[in-house]
Amino acid sequence: MLIFNKKSDLSAFLSPLLKQNKSIGFVPTMGALHQGHLSLLKKSLSENDVTVMSIFVNPTQFNNAEDLDKYPRTLERDVQIMQDLSNNIIVYAPEVADIYEGNTVSESFNYDGLENQMEGKHRPGHFDGVGTIVKRLFEIVQPNKAYFGEKDFQQLQIVKKLVSKHNIPVEVIGCPIHREANGLAMSSRNERLSDTAREKAAVIYQILNSAKDFFQTHSAEETTKYVEDELKKHAEFELEYFEIAEETTLLPVSEKESNKKYRGFIAIFIENIRLIDNISLN
Repeated sequence: MLIFNKKSDLSAFLSPLLKQNKSIGFVPTMGALHQGHLSLLKKSLSENDVTVMSIFVNPTQFNNAEDLDKYPRTLERDVQIMQDLSNNIIVYAPEVADIYEGNTVSESFNYDGLENQMEGKHRPGHFDGVGTIVKRLFEIVQPNKAYFGEKDFQQLQIVKKLVSKHNIPVEVIGCPIHREANGLAMSSRNERLSDTAREKAAVIYQILNSAKDFFQTHSAEETTKYVEDELKKHAEFELEYFEIAEETTLLPVSEKESNKKYRGFIAIFIENIRLIDNISLN
């Protein structure tokens, strides 16, 4: 397995492959790999000649310094997990200086309002950081296809908008949420949960499923109240938001329309660790 720490070395390796019109699949991650990441890798390996995975904890998308400090960094373990899957994965694991060249700040992006909803509302500057790193990684790797999990559904829509507005020749592919046996959406942050909290967090998906059923015969406002009331029964959770939004625009729903796709989005804290999840409501 090839591991590159410098973009110049990675580009030098990929350049002849690009000239040979080899297809490149790309899976950008912040490491602490789990089965969700591996599902993205498997899809890329099956659809491309070459697969690149980046492992980089991007400082510009954290609006909370403590969250950045505590984010799990497990590169050795990650490499072993990838080797167990395939030796044909190329790893790009740069230092901050290699990406930002001494100027660790975000560019500003306009995503036509997608950035003002949910995560953008609660994490100022987050999607400028996401856009900055994704755009730079796309420029370095020059992939044909890039794979993102639907757990970060808003991020997926943001990246699609970024590619569209900046005419970046990448096909962005969304892949289904991978869940633990109890239904908890797989996330690198789950590693920070105690065993007890990890088990209790199963209730998030249970409530989302109940909300999906409830939404079929109730309004968005009634469904939101239903979720809030259900979570009040679990004192260990602090709800940051639950919102029902139209999938394409991510605008909150006031009145249901039969020809539109809706999704429920949730962010909660348990043990001061922030977890997000979402579910299709159609």
